[in-house]
Amino acid sequence: MSQRLKILNIVGARPNLPKIAPLMHEMQRHPEIEAILVHTGQHYDEKLSDIFFRQMGIPSPHVNLEVGSGSHASQTAEILKRIEPVLIERRPALLSLLPPPNLVSA
Repeated sequence: MSQRLKILNIVGARPNLPKIAPLMHEMQRHPEIEAILVHTGQHYDEKLSDIFFRQMGIPSPHVNLEVGSGSHASQTAEILKRIEPVLIERRPALLSLLPPPNLVSA
């Protein structure tokens, strides 16, 4: 049996959660794809994150970087610092970024 295509999907902010929902749903329909969801944790409370996961049926993130609030520079630095071990461990074939600006910068 061939190895599944590992796609690591990174989402960070509330405006991007509605965008990841159909992508995750479609990837889950294909057994040859291993869809991994990583949340940066930039938006982390009920109204900015959790409610979207529940209402849109987005699967719980496999990894939450728990970056939290901060300046653009501090969030970017934390994303870089925290995503590196995830990328090394998971070794995705593809990376999908649904950006807030800090995620794209990282």
